[in-house]
Amino acid sequence: MHLPVSPDESPVNDLSLRDAAALLTGGAFWSTAQVGTVPSIVLADGPHGVRLQKQGTDHLGLHHSEPATCFPLAVAVGSSWNPQVAEQIGAALARECRELGVSVLLGPGVNIKRSALGGRNFEYYSEDPLLTGVLASAHVKALQAGGVGASLKHFAANDQETDRMIISSDVDERTLREIHLAPFERVVTEAQPATVMCSYNKINGVYSSENRWLLTDVLRGQWGFGGVVVSDWGAVHNRVRSLEAGLDLAMPGPGDLSTGAVVAAVDSGLLDDTLVRRSASVVAGLVQKYAAASTAAQNVTAQNVTAQTVAAEEATAQNGTPQEYADYVAEHHQLARDLATECAVLLKNDNHALPLTPNSTILVTGELAVSPRFQGGGSSYVNATQIDVPLHAIEEHAAASNCTVLFERGVDSSGDDSSQLRAAAVAAAKDVDVAVVFAGTLEAEESEGYDRTHLDLSTDHVALIKDVSSVARRTVVVLSNGGVVTLEAWHDDVDAILEGFLLGQGSGQALADLLFGIANPSGRLAETIPLRLEDTPSYLNFPGEQGHVRYAEGVMVGYRHYETVQAPVRYPFGHGLSYTTFDTTDLHVTETGPDSVIAQVTVTNTGSVTGKHVVQLYVSTQAGPVRRAARTLGAFTKVELAPGQSKVVHLELDRRAFAYWDIDRAAWVVAEGSYAIQLCANSSTVLSETSVNLAGDGLPAALSLQSNVGEWLAHPVAGAALTPLLTALISQAAAREDDSAQVAAAVNVSDLPDMVRLMPMIQLVGVSGGAIDPDKLLQLTTGVEAS
Repeated sequence: MHLPVSPDESPVNDLSLRDAAALLTGGAFWSTAQVGTVPSIVLADGPHGVRLQKQGTDHLGLHHSEPATCFPLAVAVGSSWNPQVAEQIGAALARECRELGVSVLLGPGVNIKRSALGGRNFEYYSEDPLLTGVLASAHVKALQAGGVGASLKHFAANDQETDRMIISSDVDERTLREIHLAPFERVVTEAQPATVMCSYNKINGVYSSENRWLLTDVLRGQWGFGGVVVSDWGAVHNRVRSLEAGLDLAMPGPGDLSTGAVVAAVDSGLLDDTLVRRSASVVAGLVQKYAAASTAAQNVTAQNVTAQTVAAEEATAQNGTPQEYADYVAEHHQLARDLATECAVLLKNDNHALPLTPNSTILVTGELAVSPRFQGGGSSYVNATQIDVPLHAIEEHAAASNCTVLFERGVDSSGDDSSQLRAAAVAAAKDVDVAVVFAGTLEAEESEGYDRTHLDLSTDHVALIKDVSSVARRTVVVLSNGGVVTLEAWHDDVDAILEGFLLGQGSGQALADLLFGIANPSGRLAETIPLRLEDTPSYLNFPGEQGHVRYAEGVMVGYRHYETVQAPVRYPFGHGLSYTTFDTTDLHVTETGPDSVIAQVTVTNTGSVTGKHVVQLYVSTQAGPVRRAARTLGAFTKVELAPGQSKVVHLELDRRAFAYWDIDRAAWVVAEGSYAIQLCANSSTVLSETSVNLAGDGLPAALSLQSNVGEWLAHPVAGAALTPLLTALISQAAAREDDSAQVAAAVNVSDLPDMVRLMPMIQLVGVSGGAIDPDKLLQLTTGVEAS
């Protein structure tokens, strides 16, 4: 077990057993316990904004929280494909945490978007583990560089809300390692998060909070995690079992019952006192490292309470924002706007519908234009310091561009009949140059606690889009939603689609900037938009039944599935348009080691405006004994170029870009063979490719007596020894049928029928009459035990 504080030097050494155990549960709902010389620190929900509750505590977003900046959500940050966006959010959140007295922010979430129906998909980055891991690592590094601890969540395979507290995620180890654990592994090994939060669910029948393989063997032993494993709020079912498994801090508190259970277990000999003190040392180390944020906030409050009270009350009365936020609230709101422009994805832009041109008459319609949807519901709900209204921002830009703006509400989300509102919007659409329809999902449709049941927009939104587009000269649809929605009912009727997802409190200004071309769209889809829900790889196995959900799609999650089975989609992973054009050429690959390469690509802005382009490299291979996806993302980068500018970019494809998880060896393996390096516009469109031949690890297949005869014969050592034995057996059998010498001589193991070649070796041993010694056979292979 890796500890930030040596047990010999830990402040818990002088504590009684009860006091040491008291450190292992919350002192209150949002804070650790203060014990001896170890102070208490505050934890708060994140990850795209600080949700600090001072009154009315809960972990579901039901009660009020202090004002804070709501930055673009992970669903939007994922679409930025830019680690710098995640980094800037992490740094800004650290500043707000310090001001608010928060030492650990609960986030980011790196669960994979296994199903488009996931109710909490807005809190997660992507359907791809590499993209997710790179962005989350940047977030964690920046947050912790600012003196605030991160809490990487939800560990692990917690990809749905239905029965999330009891469901068993039944998943094979290769799928776990390559898809669902991979982003956690990257963040742990690259960014060293202060804490990792275990999830509510079971994995293969064992609660995450009690899963020693997950929390100790993998997380601490294999990845070298040295921080605190903290429970999701209420995820601990048995405190003693969870402590034995490697869970250090059980939240929330107060935890007198938990403390008593730990002490009783030690006293009765069921629990080793050393485990208690080691976990207490880890918690004490966390507190010592990140207590500065809470202390600084308390000191500022104590020193300035009398001088600031009146001013704070006046500021709050005027704008709802306490005075202590004034130093950064405007700066962070502008940052939220700027980052949001980089996250939106231009899906479609026929007939140059966007950007909006000067001297135009514009209809803005849709309730979301005046009541913007910019975040999801549940524990990550942020009390935003300011909210930009799209219509107001559009009107400001229109005035500067000599445009005329009309507005019709178009939809009533309260449940009342929208037909009259829609009719007014349609009437107005007949006389304008372009209609901009704001549509999406409502907060009640996407939240922590439950999953979606379909991908459709509401019938009112669909009717508004179809009716307006039937009469308007040009129609632009602006979407705001936490998870992907189907576009099929109206896609071909409109000229342009700008997918904003959930862009945070600056979304209104950001969307207006994108519509008018003040900002150039540069987002790329971090998840596939399917044609039908039924096409999604997890459709038949989501959200499970009778307490179990089978991850039957295996490693074929998202685009891996669609590309491998060649299923059509509406828009593929990695898709996104721009107001300019780019050429990516001159792909060259240089091997830098036995299992790593550097790729070089030239990117040129061939259009007329400055823009950002995402270079995407994929790896395609069928090397090895396992089914591989048609292609997997291997590396990416985002570059900004002025018109006519070219830039040479280099991308490293390391060992993991080529490896698969070998369940027999319990290790990452690079197989010998050919690997295509593909420069792609998105996961479906290959622009150019080149191949490299990798020697791989040079490891023969791992064998057991359950392996078939053909696999044994292919082994370089065992096969050579087995061949003469098998030849003799076949010859003897043939001679019994026909004593002709010619028949016996003609028998060869290369001519074995499939019925024999596919037979498990244990069966052949049984019928060999002792001619094949299984123990000697197994000795010919490396690291194989009889089974």
